Amino acid sequence: MLLWITQRILQAIGVAFCMMVIVFFGLHAIGDPIQTLIPPEATFEDRARIIAELGLDQPIHLQFLYFVKGVLQGNLGNSYVFNEPAMDLIIERFPATLELAFCAVALSVVIGLPLGMIAGNRPDSTLSKIIMNGSILGFSLPLFWVAILLILVFGVTLGWLPSSGRGETVEVFGIRWSFLTLDGLRHIALPAFSLALFNIAMVLRLTEAGVREAKSSEYVKFARAKGLSPRRILLVHVLKNVLIPVVTVVGLDLGSTIAFSVVTETVFAWPGVGKIIIDSIAALDRPVIVSYLMLVVLLFVFINMVVDILYRVLDPRIALTEN
Repeated sequence: MLLWITQRILQAIGVAFCMMVIVFFGLHAIGDPIQTLIPPEATFEDRARIIAELGLDQPIHLQFLYFVKGVLQGNLGNSYVFNEPAMDLIIERFPATLELAFCAVALSVVIGLPLGMIAGNRPDSTLSKIIMNGSILGFSLPLFWVAILLILVFGVTLGWLPSSGRGETVEVFGIRWSFLTLDGLRHIALPAFSLALFNIAMVLRLTEAGVREAKSSEYVKFARAKGLSPRRILLVHVLKNVLIPVVTVVGLDLGSTIAFSVVTETVFAWPGVGKIIIDSIAALDRPVIVSYLMLVVLLFVFINMVVDILYRVLDPRIALTEN
């Protein structure tokens, strides 16, 4: 176990370093922040002073070395636009993004898993066909269009749910959360469902395929021969094996949901990192963009490690010493 964890940590360090290289040189290739930060009427002396203050007068290899040093020290520099530590700006807003992503993933499991079990258990029934045909919508509908439609129906026409903001929050361990209050749950319902729709369809179809495959396996036939009830076979023997691929997909979806929640946050005016990232991209605010991307990379690496552990817990046949 210790050897396996050590291998995963070393792999994580390698992935993080490769991402540092890609992120740093990629951002330097797409544009010059000086063009947006310095007004055209600025004098040559002012221009040179600002460039020196930002460290952009150094050769690119030295800038990269300073960048790596800052990452190791937990300091990714100050935002060009907000003149505050870039990582502080991201961390201040990140709990809201994290909360939205976790709620969306939870919805995908709570809705997608039971519907997939129902569809896979009786694939020829009318209900199963309705569920599977409806899941196509989750893959087909554009995220921003679904978000606008939800606001129009439930926020404007019916007036059941608020369409913007985070609502009332409570502080737990120094971090404010909205899902712990009724008003917060009302505010998070629409953006979480909008963000979860694609994942619901994916979990549903993955579960349905897993149930159909598991029901024709030898261990299920043996369980039937022992006289176990269909309910026990489905909820114990079939479900445990279906969960193995579902856990893997859901774990990866969590990282993707966090990374790509920007559109949903923008449409619903959710106070996460979405708005600040869009503003930073427009202004080429490199420290803020890098801080966000590095945080997402570390989350991806951590989530993958947790998924690997859960994968082996659910299926003991997989040796912990595997590469």
